[in-house]
Amino acid sequence: MSEKEVNYSDWIGSKEEREEDIVLTPAHALLATLDDTTTVLRNGDKLPPLWHWLFFLPRAPMSQIGGDGHPKRGGFLPPVALPRRMFAGARMTFPDSLIIGRPATRKGEVIAVSEKKGGSGTLVFVTVRYRIEQDGRLCVEEEQDIVYREPGGKVPAPVPAADVPRGVDGAWVKTVTPDPVLLFRFSSLTFNSHRIHYDRPYAMNEENYPGLMVHGPLNAMLLMDLCRNRAGRPVVGYSFRGKAPVFDLNPYHLIGRPSGDKVELEVQGPDGASCMSATAELG
Repeated sequence: MSEKEVNYSDWIGSKEEREEDIVLTPAHALLATLDDTTTVLRNGDKLPPLWHWLFFLPRAPMSQIGGDGHPKRGGFLPPVALPRRMFAGARMTFPDSLIIGRPATRKGEVIAVSEKKGGSGTLVFVTVRYRIEQDGRLCVEEEQDIVYREPGGKVPAPVPAADVPRGVDGAWVKTVTPDPVLLFRFSSLTFNSHRIHYDRPYAMNEENYPGLMVHGPLNAMLLMDLCRNRAGRPVVGYSFRGKAPVFDLNPYHLIGRPSGDKVELEVQGPDGASCMSATAELG
């Protein structure tokens, strides 16, 4: 069967299951990457929310890596031929906490696949549901949205604005200054070898980006970290949606707007554009 004859909807119901120890070392490495010198984590402690992304990582052998650094298509996820793949957003709840030092099991299932025609060409959306259990307890339930799309034209560099961040009265604000070391460390922690995050000539010449792209999951984690450090209450639910890329060219801003049992969060680019929106639900 040729790629043109592949029916991606055949992958709906595709499943995988993996077991892994929730070990301490990656959590300590993420604290260092976030420049967090005050949080202390030990075996037996609760893993901070969203840090389950440090585990159950794909470990494709080098023979199965494509030219962009990503694993070749197929297997658990449909073999979408479109070249650009993005983690576009997710919705998750945390019914219980993962405990560091204990094994856990993640069960995944493809629950939706759809193809659409947009202004930028063909788009394929894949939604995957994950459930992570530990010692008989459901700890994380998550739906991830993955988007595949056609190659695009040259992406212009953002023009920094003098009056950003915008709309931040009474909000939490943190400035992030991205650099290749931060992006390399996060790529290593999440075993993400996509070259747009560390190979500048590839990112600019092959993908038409103005610089290295900041990982969407890194920004989602930075927003969660802002909430974790400022809210003073546990996060029991979290959702985010990527809206525009962020590059390592200029500082950008994390913004949190608490209101009752929710915090509305945003990544605001150097030009004031909203690049990611998120909502944290507090327990």
